[in-house]
Amino acid sequence: MPDPSTTSATLATTGAPTPWSEWLVDSLHRPIRQTDRERAALHLIDWLGCAHLGHTTEVGGVLQRWARQQAPGPVWACGYTGNGANVMNGGNDSSGDIGVFGSYGGYGGLQAAEAARWNGSLGSCHELDDVHREAVVHPGDTVIPAALAMAQRQNASAEALLQAVVRGYETGILLGLLSGPRHYDHWYSTATTGVFASAMACASLLGLNKKQTQHALALAGMQAAGVWQCRLEPGLAKQLATGHSAQAGLVAADMAAAGMTGPLSILEGPLGWLQASGGNLDTARAQALLQVPAGSAWRLHQVSFKPWAACRHVHPAIECALHLHAQGLRPEHMASLRLETYAVALSFADQATPQTPLQGKFSLQHGVAWALCHGSFGLEATAPAALVQPDCAALRPRVELVCGQAQEQAYPHRFGARLSVQMQDGRTVAHEVQSVLGDPENPLSPAQVKAKAQTLLQASGWESSAAQQLIQICLALPQRDDSGDGLGDGSGDGLGQGQSLVDGSGQWLGQGLGQGPGQGLGQGPRLEPLWSGLQAKPAASIK
Repeated sequence: MPDPSTTSATLATTGAPTPWSEWLVDSLHRPIRQTDRERAALHLIDWLGCAHLGHTTEVGGVLQRWARQQAPGPVWACGYTGNGANVMNGGNDSSGDIGVFGSYGGYGGLQAAEAARWNGSLGSCHELDDVHREAVVHPGDTVIPAALAMAQRQNASAEALLQAVVRGYETGILLGLLSGPRHYDHWYSTATTGVFASAMACASLLGLNKKQTQHALALAGMQAAGVWQCRLEPGLAKQLATGHSAQAGLVAADMAAAGMTGPLSILEGPLGWLQASGGNLDTARAQALLQVPAGSAWRLHQVSFKPWAACRHVHPAIECALHLHAQGLRPEHMASLRLETYAVALSFADQATPQTPLQGKFSLQHGVAWALCHGSFGLEATAPAALVQPDCAALRPRVELVCGQAQEQAYPHRFGARLSVQMQDGRTVAHEVQSVLGDPENPLSPAQVKAKAQTLLQASGWESSAAQQLIQICLALPQRDDSGDGLGDGSGDGLGQGQSLVDGSGQWLGQGLGQGPGQGLGQGPRLEPLWSGLQAKPAASIK
């Protein structure tokens, strides 16, 4: 570990060290363009599909039982306002009720922080959440739940919400890059960076000034948590960690707004986050990452969308197998199989005999076997019946796993794999993936992201027309106004001046989100028809 006394930030002209949090906050004042907001809306659409489907898992049942203990009365259901409070009015009543998914088959209300925790627990349940490859973080899991809760509570504009998402993603990605592989070895970096990212998104929505935003980051860092033991034992702790990060980030921003202060050198200090968690403390590297030129593109555009319900480290293997299946290769004609990939993938996903759907999502052998047998990898691929499907189960133990030199050298800049199949007739057929489907070099198109969300929403119980309307509502959120950076200077509330999330009737986008009463688009599609459709939506099945 480097000596912390030699790794503090370079001295400012005053002779005092410049906290790395100051560099980070300064970097977020660059312009956010129309294309950035459109991309943020696409990530919102993707997350909504993931989260709604996540609520149909056992996590949804846990959250419902937890929420009953948090509320001062019954957990609010669809249309129930409780104690006469009217949460249809933008979520700004004294009750502070914020919509959450699926309570009692409809909608309920929680305080903003608890709503952030609820929704922050859902995005990763089916391993379909977006991911930044090199930072190895899933920013949508924490940023979007926190931003939605804060946006509804603050009656923010659509522009302010999307800009908060852009800044939150940037923060989480930068800190994932900054902390590096040693941190990821033991820490669940989506959660540990996600609390900073959520705090930044909420600080943006609150319009905090520079110093307040630094304190929000400091207070977030005091709550950063999540170790990888959760992937070695069964349980739902991974979902707890992301939910905590969404909630804690929101609370950190609120506390900073209220005047609470924290250690501004939370990142690089001798007893700070990086020092404590094995992160990279190289000052020159930190400057290169955090002192971003004004015209630099936002890293949101580097985030990958996941096409298959499996750990991202399994995706290159699945894609290789799908290509070989498309060439006509069939398991009954195969003599042996060899998969070359990088060491982290082997560490996360070497499971030849998965016993549960979650283990199936983290099994390279299952990913290869199912794709070769079926030529697809849909939601059914890791269902209990799929794990015992005879042809697939027989093929899994025949998949030899090897750490490939080329793949290891390319990681984490590229997630790659090479699958070689020795056929019974003596031929060897192979396929190599260097940039897996969904990555920036091999992207999912916006139409494919929308189709994915449509599939997930329908799988979670939505009618096709309601899902389509929700997607269109989200696509209408970006506004065409490239003026200003939107970050507060301490003189105002920092809210955007673009499309409001409230329409003329006081309805909130949350109705279209399947969350709860609140605000809607001012200039976009009216939400009353969607709200009526959601009332009739069958309750998602909770396991």
